[in-house]
Amino acid sequence: MQKKTTNHTTCTVERYTAEMDAAAYIDGFHNADYFIKFCQQCGNYGRRYGCPPFDYDPLTVIERYDKVRIIGVKIVPCDKTLPLEAANDLMEPVTKELNKELLEMEKSLGGMSFGFVGSCPYCGGVPCARIEGMPYKHPDKVRPSLEAFGFDMGKTAKELLGLEIKWSKGLLIPEYLTLVCGIFYPSLFNAKNPVRN
Repeated sequence: MQKKTTNHTTCTVERYTAEMDAAAYIDGFHNADYFIKFCQQCGNYGRRYGCPPFDYDPLTVIERYDKVRIIGVKIVPCDKTLPLEAANDLMEPVTKELNKELLEMEKSLGGMSFGFVGSCPYCGGVPCARIEGMPYKHPDKVRPSLEAFGFDMGKTAKELLGLEIKWSKGLLIPEYLTLVCGIFYPSLFNAKNPVRN
């Protein structure tokens, strides 16, 4: 695991990375039957292209890769009295930067990245085209999250990155915010899924 810290005027951002075999990550951290129940309770379920249900089997997509890189970010607010609504303001620049970086890694490693669904940063606040049954507007940019594919983010953060996910205890922002994303990719010599040029 690697750690990198960056200071901003409103927060401190600590970044953690871990790499492992994709099969071991799937075996130890995937539990789609359990986590799909939480997705189904969300208002975005079936209404965003990055959210389930998918028109393909997620496992068949990721099982062809043999490596996974997990990236975690711990955002520690400088002001400990911020209201909970301020969380998105702190997370937005970090998620934009990470989504861009994940797409670049996807090209260089020949893999599939997993970012952050939430509100789409590419459609300018307009409802997702999926609601109207319209074509995907940004298939080159929007990616599902790891939890949308059924991965346990609490276990991933704690066991692979040494981060405990904190939750708000009322109206104030928690001690810190945690974001987890990643990319599945082939090893250099993986014949079943060669690196794309």
